[in-house]
Amino acid sequence: MVFSSFVFLFVFLPLVLVLYFLCPPKLRNPVLLVFSLVFYAWGEPVYVLIMLFSTVFDYTNGRLIAHFAKRGKSGWAKLVLVIDLCGNLGILGFFKYTDFLIETVNSITGAGMSLLYIALPIGISFYTFQTMSYTIDVYRGVVPAQKNFLDFATYVVLFPQLIAGPIVQYKTIADELSGRRTTLEDFSKGAFRFSVGLAKKVILANQIGSLWSAISESAQISAASAWLGAVAYTFQIYFDFSGYSDMAIGLGQIFGFHFLENFRYPYMSKSITEFWRRWHISLSSWFREYVYIPLGGNRKGWRRQIVNLLIVWLLTGLWHGASWNFVLWGLYYGLLLILEKLIFSHVFQRRETLAASVFGHIYTMLLVILGWVLFAQTDMGKLAEYLKAMFGIGVPLWDSDFLYYLSCNGLLLAVLFVCSLDLRPLLKGRLKSWTVEDTAASDIVKTIAMVGLLLVSFAFLVGDSYNPFLYFRF
Repeated sequence: MVFSSFVFLFVFLPLVLVLYFLCPPKLRNPVLLVFSLVFYAWGEPVYVLIMLFSTVFDYTNGRLIAHFAKRGKSGWAKLVLVIDLCGNLGILGFFKYTDFLIETVNSITGAGMSLLYIALPIGISFYTFQTMSYTIDVYRGVVPAQKNFLDFATYVVLFPQLIAGPIVQYKTIADELSGRRTTLEDFSKGAFRFSVGLAKKVILANQIGSLWSAISESAQISAASAWLGAVAYTFQIYFDFSGYSDMAIGLGQIFGFHFLENFRYPYMSKSITEFWRRWHISLSSWFREYVYIPLGGNRKGWRRQIVNLLIVWLLTGLWHGASWNFVLWGLYYGLLLILEKLIFSHVFQRRETLAASVFGHIYTMLLVILGWVLFAQTDMGKLAEYLKAMFGIGVPLWDSDFLYYLSCNGLLLAVLFVCSLDLRPLLKGRLKSWTVEDTAASDIVKTIAMVGLLLVSFAFLVGDSYNPFLYFRF
């Protein structure tokens, strides 16, 4: 079940909202737990058992780690943590990487082993990272072990962030699992945030995604069309994933949870380093906190820092998928970040000038667009052909198809460009001039905007059969 489906919007969500707010506070977590299991089982009736096993496994290990730590048996606590990490990574590795490993061995040795064709459980990468962060934090003493199994299970399977994040670390919502308040202000803000996310997904991402599909599936394209397709995918993946994150954060706020932001206008970045501070923040933060810093970060000299960065970005690429293009994509960003941190920062002085800002934006976006091509094309042969087309190798620089694509999608591209910018600083002066009496008017305008976004989104859903969700495969 996806948020942008009629079943979710008109059946599942209204039903869970009614039951959640009618029942007493002590029953609200069980209500969320039951509905979250239904939400997941709707598309994965068998693999819900794996998620339940992970829940019991990590709950038990968290209790054991706390038990041994309390009695001063740090060695036993560490052993349980190692078992927990191996178990979680073993499950993730089996379902996500077994066939990839078999293919790799076959290509190197010619062994001819048969693939297992294991279906990937939806969201396994997200909830596995969440539960691992919990047990690691219990071991570190950052959070106490959760004693209430229903509360812990609610954290793991909470449907707003279950299948595509953001990756919610337990410590960020630990208090809200048992002591949250659901206020009218949170409900209204959450509903508005959800409507914005739905509009980003349905009105923007889906529409520009069809352009990427048309160009990437063409038998022959010009260099201009290849770049136009890459730009289309750049917008599609941003509005698709940030839209889903907006919907998840909004739904969480409706139920009294406050998830951390996952995107902060990444296409306004002036460097690759800044881009990864703004894009998929929950994943970047996870790898920094639980991999990069434990490896030593930048504290053990520049040689070790290079190794640490390459390890982190190799794992980041593999986290996104079991395919060589994701490995290439991860190493691509690892090398770019190494160049920025260890070379460019010493060669160029950082000056906040208009020229430096413009150059930074152009340089960053060109590299990001190229990176998204590496990310999108899982077939290495097609990836090579597409990159050759982008650089004009063996293809015309432009053709009539490019002019047709541009004329049909020019206005949409302009809208996407504007919507990817943070326009709030430009509106600050106008907002400051509003008086207290204008608050009611502001609420009315916001409500009208929310209703308008929902109605337009519904209209697009009715009339458009193209409604993919790119992050389901992770």
